[in-house]
Amino acid sequence: MPKGSFATMHAETGEPQISFYYESGTVETFSLPISAAELAQKLPQMLSQRWVTFHLIDQTVLVCMAKVTKVEVKPPLPQIRDQASFANAQRITALQRGAVGKIGVQ
Repeated sequence: MPKGSFATMHAETGEPQISFYYESGTVETFSLPISAAELAQKLPQMLSQRWVTFHLIDQTVLVCMAKVTKVEVKPPLPQIRDQASFANAQRITALQRGAVGKIGVQ
């Protein structure tokens, strides 16, 4: 699959996808065989765990949530609502990594 085709892949499978951004700067994405509504219910509990386990066809992956700096989910989960959620938000700029010292950025 060509780079940048994340949205295409999601549209083909219909399964929710969750991406973990780690302190090290790496990103890992998993496709989940559940509905987006089920993921919305499980997500708060999942984020509060020390470790989250993903059983893949060929291996089991354990994610240390203390090393995760950001989580992205597709499709959007508007049913998650609490005091720290914002409806109809728009991303203006993407997260920049490794920009220190380049083009005068300090």
